[in-house]
Amino acid sequence: MVGVVSLVVAAIVGVSVPTDTATGLKSAVCRILHPLSGSDACATGDYADGEGDDGGEGDGGDGGDGDGDPFVPNGDPFEPAKCLLSQDQTKDTVVIQVAFIKISSSETVKLQQWSDGTVTLERVHENGGGVTASISAGIPGLKDWGGSASLSGSYMAGSGNGGQWLFNGNKSDNPQADLEANLADAQKFAAYLRANDGCRYQSGYNPGAAMGACAQDAASKKPDLEPELAPDVDITKTSTEAAGGVSFGKTFKGNGKSGKDTKGGKDGQGADGPKDLGSISFEGLSGSMTEDVVVMRAKTGPDAGKITFVYTFSVSGTAGGVAQAKGSRMQQVAVTYDAAAYDQEEKDGAAHHPQKLVITTSQEAGDGPGIQTGAGANAGPVTIDVGGGGGTIESQIHTESADITLDNDADSTAVEDWLRGRGDAPASNPLPSPSDAAEAPDDDAGPIERLMHDKGKLSRLDYKANTDWWNASLGIGFGISAGQVSLGFKLFGIDITHEHKEQTITGDPTYATAPQSGGARPWVEWKNCTQTTPITT
Repeated sequence: MVGVVSLVVAAIVGVSVPTDTATGLKSAVCRILHPLSGSDACATGDYADGEGDDGGEGDGGDGGDGDGDPFVPNGDPFEPAKCLLSQDQTKDTVVIQVAFIKISSSETVKLQQWSDGTVTLERVHENGGGVTASISAGIPGLKDWGGSASLSGSYMAGSGNGGQWLFNGNKSDNPQADLEANLADAQKFAAYLRANDGCRYQSGYNPGAAMGACAQDAASKKPDLEPELAPDVDITKTSTEAAGGVSFGKTFKGNGKSGKDTKGGKDGQGADGPKDLGSISFEGLSGSMTEDVVVMRAKTGPDAGKITFVYTFSVSGTAGGVAQAKGSRMQQVAVTYDAAAYDQEEKDGAAHHPQKLVITTSQEAGDGPGIQTGAGANAGPVTIDVGGGGGTIESQIHTESADITLDNDADSTAVEDWLRGRGDAPASNPLPSPSDAAEAPDDDAGPIERLMHDKGKLSRLDYKANTDWWNASLGIGFGISAGQVSLGFKLFGIDITHEHKEQTITGDPTYATAPQSGGARPWVEWKNCTQTTPITT
């Protein structure tokens, strides 16, 4: 199973990304599938490099346990100003498939609490399209019992837009109280947006509806310190996803003793064979790789006049038909420019001058009760399948970040060359690790690794997460059999998925102080992160 999924996903990626990147991505898939399956299938060949690991276990530096840590004065320039305390995310996705074509639409809403008492609300709509295909085969030894396995793969590309609202109107000397008040405002504004959407939907299917009353009801949900309806930050997004999966099923057949003989055989030997009564299936393993590019243009707030490009690459895998196990790995680069200068440079075809670089890596692993299954019925070559599932996954997330202010032309040029693939050390997969940056750099360290070590605000965080999800699908397909192998595709299908994920900070947040003698940067308590606690419901 591990080998099959790895090959499918690797094949998809090999077609869609450059060869040097694909090698790193294949290794990442194996690192995810290995702990889920317990198999050592990835321990050879290109998958066994092991050097792409970004220190996701967080064991770099001195562990930040406080024993023997040097005295850190207030206002340490290497201490980040704030951290993410918690995130509440809801994502709803609808996918429609016609033959080999898939069309998707999704909405993601995030509510984030920050340690400085501020709260952000983000909402993004995304539409996409792509292709999909699958193949299935009988399992040797189980053919008489109707055992089968199927393999699927898809490639999707999408784009979307949305906005982010900042809630920081409540300001005092007590960031905990500010957080509570700002969160209440954000929750009220989110309810207002949902009600406003309902009014627009109502006017769409019933133009004669009493829209005045609907709008008044929506307005009553606004917070006391309401933001502008237009977001503080405009968001546009493009994404690609390559996915593969394997599932196992069983076909049920009647005994064939209908008494009918349409073939003219002797002694009933020519009678019609066993009747196909339908099938059930369980998803065994699945893997996906996504690449997102998000552009955030701040119009108001502390980052007004800035434009930030966020490049995210993630790999995820899921195993289990009854109990679910899930793992994911994410690498992200965010680069900030002065918006007016960037637009002018783009117009003139001149080189850009970034002002800030943030590199983030995270790793998540968890499991929990859940099921993903399906059932089907055949009518000749046409099949009707109904599927669905749901469950809860408890997981742990480890996140590391390096935040670098580019305050001179040399550093700015080095980062731009790294991003654009110029020079001797272009950006590659995997990204430099923030944990590794806390150690004394090696002689062969590149300019970005040295910049992270010398000037980066390095931090490490751990979160616990709870994900509730459900899925429902309906498909009408067509298949052609040839021996044990059957080729099939959907004529039409619809798939609806809902996912709600809550993550809350846990453990001991740490950051790396200034380089000490010998070059190492010790990890100490991140007081700007521990000054407030997340508000949970």
